[in-house]
Amino acid sequence: MTKSELIEQLATKLPHLLRGDVELAINSLIHSMTHNLATGGRIEIRGFGGFSITRRAARMGHNPKTGERVSLPSRYATHFKPGLDLRERVNHSREIYPNIKDL
Repeated sequence: MTKSELIEQLATKLPHLLRGDVELAINSLIHSMTHNLATGGRIEIRGFGGFSITRRAARMGHNPKTGERVSLPSRYATHFKPGLDLRERVNHSREIYPNIKDL
C-alpha cells in the first residue's frame, strides 16, 4: 500500500473528513515519526510494532559490477519489530488465503 492509497482508503472510510484533511493528518504523522526517529527516539504502536534506530558498523563490501572491494562507512538503519497482534493476523491470513503469492 502506498501513502496515496492509504489516504484514499481513509478518506473513503471517513466521508465526513475532507481528503485534504486526511492527507494533512497522514503527512503530519509521518513527519512526527520521522523526526522522532531522527532525534534518537523510538516509536511503539501497541499491537502493530515498534520502530527504532540501530547503528551499523563500518565494514568492507564490494562493488557488484566490478567485484572491487570498497570501504562502507558506519551508518544508522531503521529497524522494525512487528507486534504480536500483527504477526498473528498475518499468519492467520496466510491460512485463510493460501493462494497468496509468497513474498
